[in-house]
Amino acid sequence: MSGPAGGPDSRPGVRIGVDVGSVRVGIAASDPGGVLAVPVTTLTRDKRHNADIEQLVQIVRDRQAVEVVVGLPRQMSGQEGRAVLLVRQYVEVLAERIAPVPVRFVDERLTTVAAHRRMAERGVRSRARRSLVDQEAAVQILQHDLDSRRGGGAPGVGGSTEAFPQDAR
Repeated sequence: MSGPAGGPDSRPGVRIGVDVGSVRVGIAASDPGGVLAVPVTTLTRDKRHNADIEQLVQIVRDRQAVEVVVGLPRQMSGQEGRAVLLVRQYVEVLAERIAPVPVRFVDERLTTVAAHRRMAERGVRSRARRSLVDQEAAVQILQHDLDSRRGGGAPGVGGSTEAFPQDAR
């Protein structure tokens, strides 16, 4: 269950970070102590059969995750565009499949840009970056959230957090 007002769940345990894109889904996971986020995999979207969601469900189960943190790609103005709608639709299906594990949205503005920059700084070639950028973005989403929890700051890359309304199903 999410914390007060849709805030982070304070239970110890593995958390899964998710960066949902139109083509790929980046997945990251934390250690059980909630200190470090590491890349897990990149899934290819399967909008027809939801095979990617089923793979993510299996990751959540295998790692016994206590929470899933999903980046919400708001526009720089804070408005919600088409990308946000696609993420919300994805999460609606995911949340139903992993219940009672809570799903929480966090602001992910600029994480993909930052992920590209970090990989370039590490010398990852442009061609290789395509398959890794979503994982790196998921790591950044989750790591910022973990850091915010420990520091008492507002979770989420942009500082906002929102619980997925699991009771609304």
